[in-house]
Formats: sequence, C-alpha cells, structure tokens
Amino acid sequence: MKATFRTLFYLRKNRPNSNGLVSIMARITVNGQITQFNTKLEVNPDIWDTKLGKVKGRNADATNLNRLLDNLRTKMDKIYNKLMDTKGYALPETIKNILFGIDPERKTLLQYFTLHNEQYKLKVGKTTSQITYSRYELTKERIEEFIKKEYKLSDIPLPEIDFLFVEKFYLLLRNDHDCSNNTAMKFIQRFRSVFNFCVNLGAEIKINPFANFKFHTEKVHREVLTQEEINLIYNKKFSTQRLEQVRDIFIFCCYTGLSYSDVLKLQEDEIRRSFDKNLWIMTEQKKTNEKVNVMLLDIPLAIIDKYSKQGKLHGGRLFPVSTNQKMNEYLKEIADLCGLKRTLSTHVARHTFATFLLF
Repeated sequence: MKATFRTLFYLRKNRPNSNGLVSIMARITVNGQITQFNTKLEVNPDIWDTKLGKVKGRNADATNLNRLLDNLRTKMDKIYNKLMDTKGYALPETIKNILFGIDPERKTLLQYFTLHNEQYKLKVGKTTSQITYSRYELTKERIEEFIKKEYKLSDIPLPEIDFLFVEKFYLLLRNDHDCSNNTAMKFIQRFRSVFNFCVNLGAEIKINPFANFKFHTEKVHREVLTQEEINLIYNKKFSTQRLEQVRDIFIFCCYTGLSYSDVLKLQEDEIRRSFDKNLWIMTEQKKTNEKVNVMLLDIPLAIIDKYSKQGKLHGGRLFPVSTNQKMNEYLKEIADLCGLKRTLSTHVARHTFATFLLF
C-alpha cells in the first residue's frame, strides 16, 4: 500500500509576541503518524491564508516568507523521498530530525546517555550503588525534558551542545524543578561525566561546553538535634503505629549514624558481639561497600529488642522501614507534633550522629 505523506503549515495563535506576531508551525504526517515543530518564522495572523498554508499578499515580506516556507517544504519532500528510496519507509520524527541536522547513522546525546547508563548499571553492586545509577537515569530524563522544551526535538546531535545548552539546562533545574544550587550542580556534574564518556568513545566534539561553565557549591547549614530534642522525640507518645515506627527508625539512626538505605537493609545477623562483649552493628555501606562497625548503646538496643519481639520480617530485615519519601513526610508530621521548629529528615539523623552523638 502506498504511504500517505503530507506537510502542513499552521499558526500558533495562542502565543503572540509583543508585536502581535505568531509562530508558524509545521506538521509532518506519514500514514497517520504526526510530528510537529516550530519553523522559527513569525507572521501577522491577519495576513495568513489558513487554507493554503501561506502568507497573503505580494509585498516583499510576504514573498520572502512564502519563499522560506516553500524551501522548507521542498527539503521535507526530498528527505521523505530519500528515506523511501533507501529504507522503504519514513517516520515523521526521522524526517524532522534529519531536517534539524540529526544524522540517524550517528549517535545523538540521548543515545550516548542510554549507552552510558546501560554500561553504568553493570557496575551496580560492585563499584557503585543502585541509588547512584538511578541518579544518572534521572539526569537523562531531565535532559530529555529540557531538549523537548527548549528545542522542540526528541534528541539533539552531540556537536550542537555548547555552553549555552549547559547554562540553560542548569536554569531549568533551578526554575522548573526547584533544585538548590548544589543539587543542580550534581546534575551538571553527572552530565559532564556522560559527555566525557562520549569523548572517550570517539565522538566528534568541536568544543567543550563545560570549559567555561562555573562549577560552584554553596555552603549549606545542616540541621543537628540537641540531646534534649532527641529525648523529646523518643519519649513522645503517638496515636498511630506508622508514626511510632518512623520515630523509632529515626532515633535508631541518630544513635548509629546509619543512612536510610543502610538501615533499610539491616539484617539480624549483622548485630554481633565483639571482643569487648558489647553488641555492635557490623555491616557494609550500600553506597560505598565500605565496612561499618558501630557499638550499640542502650536506646538503639532497646529499639532492636522491641522489633525483634514482633517477629521476623521478610528477607530477615531488622526493621519495618517505609520508603524514604514516606519517612520524610512522617518526620515532618512528627516534628509538628513535638513542637519542633525544624525540618526533620533521615539526613538530619546522620548529621546529628556525626556532629553530636559521635563525640
């Protein structure tokens, strides 16, 4: 069956600029599949012929705009015909990508990103963690979102990435996702790591887009609880089991310094008696695989005893730990109920241990 191929120019009337001009959009349709993009051309909607998809009149401006539209239509026709001759089929997205300089035979940014993340995933559990891998996946999602928003494309050629691309991506993270400067910088650092991966694979790069980008972190005030606040939370009576469990896990982390991921996976057989006759946590950090040994004081021992009496959990885990997101939500509720003017989180427990209880 013969493929149906159509191109159409139309106006985006809902977004006029300050001069009253609107963007001319292009739509490509092949066998019912559609893609569209901004031609970067603008026109007064009053002189647009919707039926013909062109500008009315014969003055110099109208003639020039129609010439540019005709040239664009001709390019799309040629790309379609070439794809049909060489491959026997053509996709609207492929036509658009070739029109914008994306060579389907050469890897683009997101293709390289996918390759990097697939390779990185193989290191999980050996030299890196699942959490770090998931952060690279999130960085890829954010860049894909940025390309669609800023360039109206599904992907972009690697040589097109410049300093302005990096700068705009940083601003998207700050403005659209409410990232702090330090969090946005972590995204940019992961982006740079993937870019270096591309270079090491032999990708053709004209300039280093990160060369003039200023990497800087801001000093952050870390919340630390006092012994009085810890006691207040520990002795508080809660009406729901979920808040009681979250409180217990939080206090346990305050006295042991374990991260959320480490207390989540903590097993009964990782509680061992050492040479000093005391019980210790002897485990490995999930993120770094480094050995961690922490002597158990009376309060964390009491928490372990409390949950060991409730029966064994699935997989031999020591505690019924909620998701990190839920933990932090409940901790905010706990802070309110305790009258604390602080934002509690699983990180606060670690900081408290490191700066107060450790000494």
